[in-house]
Amino acid sequence: MSALDRHAAREQIETELRRVVRRWQQLPLGHALSVSPRVREVAQGLADEVACEVGMPLTPVPDLGPAVLMDQLRVMVYDHGQAGLDPVPLAATLTALRRDL
Repeated sequence: MSALDRHAAREQIETELRRVVRRWQQLPLGHALSVSPRVREVAQGLADEVACEVGMPLTPVPDLGPAVLMDQLRVMVYDHGQAGLDPVPLAATLTALRRDL
């Protein structure tokens, strides 16, 4: 993958993450609770990818409720980038997550 492709994917990640957070903030509580498992699944998947990449044990992302779920997702996205993992699949995952919300 070229540096240009990686840069475009990182920009898409930033855009999609902002969109996911904005959409999350607009959800009624009942709907947020019903889609929380999907968001947690994405956050856990990112945490697992990073752990495997850096040689750490897999650790469950704690369920701290919907109020902090977007903060957890942001941290996992940041860690994913810091670990140097391929940004293209993450961009697609965030787009799909936004559509699921």
